[in-house]
Amino acid sequence: MKHILITLVAILGFTPPGAFAQEDGGSLPFAVSLGGKAATHTKGEAFAKITDAVASDASIEVGSKAEMIILNVHKAKANGTSDEASAGAIIILQGTNKGSLDKTMDKQKLAAGKYFLSVVADGKTASIQFSIK
Repeated sequence: MKHILITLVAILGFTPPGAFAQEDGGSLPFAVSLGGKAATHTKGEAFAKITDAVASDASIEVGSKAEMIILNVHKAKANGTSDEASAGAIIILQGTNKGSLDKTMDKQKLAAGKYFLSVVADGKTASIQFSIK
């Protein structure tokens, strides 16, 4: 089982933000909140957004009842493009839809800055831009 989980994380966890675009063009197939702040999506935008910066240990809540939810957190440059030089962080929620940003698999604290968050649950992906203060 551990080998399957590692393989799944390797395949889905390091997928570039937006790679699983929804057929209807939306990037928020289920609710996602960070630090109690809900992500919102504007039609025509590539990503949903959380406009206010959150703490590096902000709570996460996903509006899905999937047995396993995989979150990929990837650093963004100041101009909003993906920072290819930085390694992504992975958070796995198993048997729950709640967690926090400080529960990464590598146990590294996320630094202040802009990020992309890809949340994979029930075969759908929510893509969100957010900032850590």
